[in-house]
Amino acid sequence: MRRREFITIIGGAAGIWPLVARAQQPTMPVIGFIRSTPAEPFAHIVAAFGQGVKETGYIEGQNVTIEQRWADNEVDRLPELAADLVHRQAAVIVGNGPAVDAARTVAVATPIVFVIGGDPVALGLVTSLNRPGGSLTGVTFFSNRLGAKRVEMLHELIPGAGVIAALIDPNFPEAVLEAREVEDAVRNIGKKIVPINAANENEFEAAFTTIVQAGAGALVVIGSPLFTSKRQTLVALSARHAIPAIYELRDYVAVGGLISYSASFTDAYRQAGVYAGRILKGAKPSELPVLQPTAFELSINLTTAKALGLTFPPSFRLRADEVVE
Repeated sequence: MRRREFITIIGGAAGIWPLVARAQQPTMPVIGFIRSTPAEPFAHIVAAFGQGVKETGYIEGQNVTIEQRWADNEVDRLPELAADLVHRQAAVIVGNGPAVDAARTVAVATPIVFVIGGDPVALGLVTSLNRPGGSLTGVTFFSNRLGAKRVEMLHELIPGAGVIAALIDPNFPEAVLEAREVEDAVRNIGKKIVPINAANENEFEAAFTTIVQAGAGALVVIGSPLFTSKRQTLVALSARHAIPAIYELRDYVAVGGLISYSASFTDAYRQAGVYAGRILKGAKPSELPVLQPTAFELSINLTTAKALGLTFPPSFRLRADEVVE
């Protein structure tokens, strides 16, 4: 072979080699993040989720891609959004209750991490909390088991309320379970319960009209992604109709709600981020126990209480993790 031909071959190979090397480099793993709600009111949980992922050594944009999908409270869109994450080859999908219900029907081979308020065993997501047994695991803050506690607090604050209403999203299975506990708790203290359904924002006004007509002196807003995403509207309606209400999350109190009691919503998503990272590293969902809350948050709004002509007993102030003045 002539020297000139040899140099030409080597030079051509050198030009091709970077292309081959780049083609062989593995692409970043993809985490799918999907919720039934709009994105705008939930930037804080996305940040908490990213922090959890980071705790396992993954940083978005550097060694992992997080693909977000939001259904804007249009649950019929969830199967399509979940299928899109499968098309993007998501290695793990993380979502709230409605999103997980859709994802597990179209992503049968993909590990799924849920963040829900209900009992995942009762909802059929796992076989047990300690040994989930399938491709799903996650975090529950057991909001349905806190329903009775919220009724107790509302009764302590407003003992004279003979009728207590419960606002329920009938399209959210976890809300239906919580509503049963709330109804039982109200009856156990000798009060009348008035359950009111509101399946979308257009039904909120009519729901509050019914609450007022029923003579309700207090309201329990049952947790739901729809309600949380529209919390400012619900808080404004409670204020307009002068209905003292207790809510699932501190996010309501931050925008003027009277009182809330729950496990930490943001920490639940941080923990979900940790689980997503661990699954990327090879952990099996079936061997990751469902995480449960260890601490709970009581938030109260003194300004709202004053507007309603209420005074929080000293015990509330002592127990409160957050006081809005």
